[in-house]
Amino acid sequence: MATLYTQADSNTRKTWLYLTVLFFLIIFLGFLFSYVFERQEILFFAVILSILTSFGSYWYSDKIVLAMSGAKPIEKKDNPELYRIVENLCITAGLPLPKIYIIEESQPNAFATGRDKNHAVVAVTRGLFEKLDKTELEGVVAHELSHIGNKDILLSTVIVVLVGIVILLSDWFFRIRFFGGGRQDKNSRGNILVVLGIVAVILAPIAATLIQLAISRKREFLADASGSLLTRYPEGLAHALEKIASDPNPLRTANNSTAHLYISSPFRGKQTKNWLTKLFMTHPPVEERIAALMGMKI
Repeated sequence: MATLYTQADSNTRKTWLYLTVLFFLIIFLGFLFSYVFERQEILFFAVILSILTSFGSYWYSDKIVLAMSGAKPIEKKDNPELYRIVENLCITAGLPLPKIYIIEESQPNAFATGRDKNHAVVAVTRGLFEKLDKTELEGVVAHELSHIGNKDILLSTVIVVLVGIVILLSDWFFRIRFFGGGRQDKNSRGNILVVLGIVAVILAPIAATLIQLAISRKREFLADASGSLLTRYPEGLAHALEKIASDPNPLRTANNSTAHLYISSPFRGKQTKNWLTKLFMTHPPVEERIAALMGMKI
């Protein structure tokens, strides 16, 4: 029977597989579009823009996310209990103490961001430490510290950039194809490539987004496992996830750009569990995460 440990190993392998697929998708689109339009600068400008975007995301993504979420920094005197929990878990995990931010929202939730373990941030809502007991709060903090230790905060930035390149190339295809001309081959090979280009430009952004969401879901399972190893008490995180998912309060600052960062989806409302809905979910179903946690043997 699969355990959360074996699932974590499998998810790590799948994450690298998804990343490889994304890289090859970008290369394929670049080759296809360059041939159809006879314009090599498409790929050239995409690479340049991706480098600039990567640089900006690496240095400023945490500041942007914190501003969008309305998070405010706190000091130890503002919430000694929360600080002690973070400090103790950081010692256990061998991580530097991250900056701690508070989001003035009643929905219990949390996320981690930053470019590396030395420049990391853990943000929690006020509802999180008001509605969860100590073991549950420890479970959530350990989960977020695991994202830092597993370098997920950097991975999420890389994925966003790669998906952005795919969407950018697709957008350029439409603009140049319909307004700037392109290869006008009359032979069947040329026509087939043009058709392939049109199909690719429609499907590529969807495929890239699905890969992004799949990686996000896989990393959540991995952080659940890693966090439980820190606390040695997976039930604490399981109970926390149950409380967070059942809380009816909306997160007013939630948006599609940052939803995948939170420990649980910040959006509220009934969600069906059919296969199509699961494809576009930013997080694994809470029931599956809780079942995996309760099955852990530590």
